[in-house]
Amino acid sequence: MSLKIRGLLAISIGVILGLSLSLGSTVLADKEPRGSADLPWDQARLLAEVLERVKRDYVDQVDDDRLIEAAIRGMVADLDPHSSYLDAEEYEEILISTSGNYSGVGLEVGAADGQMVVVSAIEGSPAARAEVHSGDIIISIDGMPVDPQDIDDAVKRLRGAAGTAVRLTLTRDGGQNPVAFDLVRTQIQLKSVRFELVEPAYGYIRLTHFSETTSADLRDAVEQLGRQSDGQLSGLVLDLRNNPGGVLDAAVDVSDAFLDEGVIVSAEGRVPDARFRTQATPGDIIDGKPLAVIVNGGSASAAEIVAGALQDNHRAVIVGVPTFGKGSVQTVMPLSGGRAVKLTTSRYFTPSGRSIHNRGISPDIRIDPVAAAASPEPDYQLSRALELLKTQRVAKVRQQN
Repeated sequence: MSLKIRGLLAISIGVILGLSLSLGSTVLADKEPRGSADLPWDQARLLAEVLERVKRDYVDQVDDDRLIEAAIRGMVADLDPHSSYLDAEEYEEILISTSGNYSGVGLEVGAADGQMVVVSAIEGSPAARAEVHSGDIIISIDGMPVDPQDIDDAVKRLRGAAGTAVRLTLTRDGGQNPVAFDLVRTQIQLKSVRFELVEPAYGYIRLTHFSETTSADLRDAVEQLGRQSDGQLSGLVLDLRNNPGGVLDAAVDVSDAFLDEGVIVSAEGRVPDARFRTQATPGDIIDGKPLAVIVNGGSASAAEIVAGALQDNHRAVIVGVPTFGKGSVQTVMPLSGGRAVKLTTSRYFTPSGRSIHNRGISPDIRIDPVAAAASPEPDYQLSRALELLKTQRVAKVRQQN
């Protein structure tokens, strides 16, 4: 069974308008439910008895479908914080988030000071072409006010079939006069990789999450950085801060991109599909050049797999603060009616056999958040990582570890 059916739950940090990033988790399992001859009939009878009491005696009348769904949600959610029942809409969001494709206008937003604020417009999207700017305040969609406390509602209203129109009204630069944009929804390819040549010969790549396109986008970013540095790329910073995770295959492929050999990750579970061990294949996309990886408490799940693989194989120096500590694997299993259940099926281990669950990955070089906040540098952790690359201390730290 391909690793593509497995997923990793993490904490979603951001929301893309037109796509709710519930990355916490997942690669989708193409797994059909299996029947059982050993159903717990006494417990099933108890469940039916409770449902009947609620239907008959609860102060308000409750729909049967709502009662059954609530019972299912409670049953699955009680297993652990990362297992859950997904209705058809939630399952569709998972499919979108793992593929990186959706139909919408291409805006990343957040709530701040009681307003819905544009964080950025995805390059090439309808919003970017219309010159919607970072910092713009969205006040209505198709004439209906937005609620900054209900971003999911805005997501639903901005998403829609490609070719359909939507009117976005916003204010900018503290102005009082609203500006209206008539946008036509299109298919959006959500990029998880951002990059730039931060100094001559030194590249910077940020992975915002792990989707099915992350590995290919990473390789493309390295190629472009190589051209920008006239083939003289001397080192690379890989930024995994606040990366909530995502597709397991993507984490394996990203790790493999920087390794010539060695274990990447292994996992143990009750069923054969839940037990696996992945190995790196020859070929390092930066030819062994120094590599520094920045992590923090928001680096979770698939991001921790990458950091752990590169640390245990002595390929990179890890800088920052300890990661989130999410060391389990979820499988999404389709059900009838377009629904699904997401279950924890494995616990994973770094190449050295470590379980990072509830512990996280400790960086090789810790950068105190207080010191970073007090620094005049706009990004103190990035500055320290670049310093390690340029002074060749990365190699020394790798040897010591």
